[in-house]
Amino acid sequence: MSYAIETKELVKEYKQGESILRVLKNVNLTINKGEFMAIMGPSGSGKSTLLNMIGALDRPTSGKVMINGIDVSSLDDNKLAELRNKELGFIFQQFNLIHRMTALGNVEVPLSVSGIPQAKRRKRAEELLEHVGLKDRMTHRPNQLSGGEQQRVAIARALANNPNIFLCDEVTGNLDSKTGQEIVAFLRNLNEEHGKTFVLVTHDPNVAQSTDRLLMIKDGVIAGEKKY
Repeated sequence: MSYAIETKELVKEYKQGESILRVLKNVNLTINKGEFMAIMGPSGSGKSTLLNMIGALDRPTSGKVMINGIDVSSLDDNKLAELRNKELGFIFQQFNLIHRMTALGNVEVPLSVSGIPQAKRRKRAEELLEHVGLKDRMTHRPNQLSGGEQQRVAIARALANNPNIFLCDEVTGNLDSKTGQEIVAFLRNLNEEHGKTFVLVTHDPNVAQSTDRLLMIKDGVIAGEKKY
């Protein structure tokens, strides 16, 4: 069986002066295609490092990360960038929007990287912003949008190349609880209607309880699992 994401004996170490800090310790993890799951853990537990590993944003010290059956450690930097752009959608706590660009321009960025012609990417970006409820905010820049609206732009951008896997890092962290619930409900709808795989790193138990499965990470190891 090919999983959406699989790690095998995953280790990540960082050099700190003369010493080595082992952040992830032989992590074995499988995430099924179409799963909607969360990862929780205290600060410094390794959850963001794990997200970076499974998002091919950083390379492991040892062990393997498989994305849709592809061993990402076997890819060069160009192939890795291509895989991230086409297979993965990233949604971050800080939104990571380009402030000099409009909402429309921000959503067009990954399409531009993929070489989509301008007219086609403009149409796609307009459709996505309408899909996330921002039809009337397309020409606004990030500083003219609320936190919830900025996160919706970030979601539209993540959807641009129609990836099958979404990696979400504290997506409700900068939002009030009501807006946060709306964003999670929107992601859940994408999961259920289109079979997209979602991995949500969160500190919020309410977000975790809205998923199908919760993995607890502590001191760089999977410390427990709960199904809802």
